[in-house]
Amino acid sequence: PLNKIKGFDFNDSAWDKSVMRDIEKAILTDPNLGIHPQNDGSCIRLSFPPMTEERRRELSKQISKLGEDCKVAVRNIRRDAIDKCKDMKKKSEMTEDEQKASEKAIQDLTDKYSKILDGVADAKNKEIMSI
Repeated sequence: PLNKIKGFDFNDSAWDKSVMRDIEKAILTDPNLGIHPQNDGSCIRLSFPPMTEERRRELSKQISKLGEDCKVAVRNIRRDAIDKCKDMKKKSEMTEDEQKASEKAIQDLTDKYSKILDGVADAKNKEIMSI
């Protein structure tokens, strides 16, 4: 909801003071943030809760879920690409050897990016869990 607020630039402050209340409401409506904004009329101060062990574990679970969602998206792209290769083979736009080579290349890319996503998620989990 924050990125849809008119008149707010995340690198600066609200250029239209009339939207300050809307910004504050948008921050409050997201229960996952756990942030309590304080609006003094000219700026909004955000106080972040301390990172307890419980909060760290919660964030780690969210990171793992996001990483898995990304890997599902990559696998869906793989499925679509392989289906496209099969269609091209049926239409005689591609030979069987080209189809097999293409499917292998697609699988190799899928494996490569799945490993990258795992690495990013693991690194972020380690960063969050370190004190």
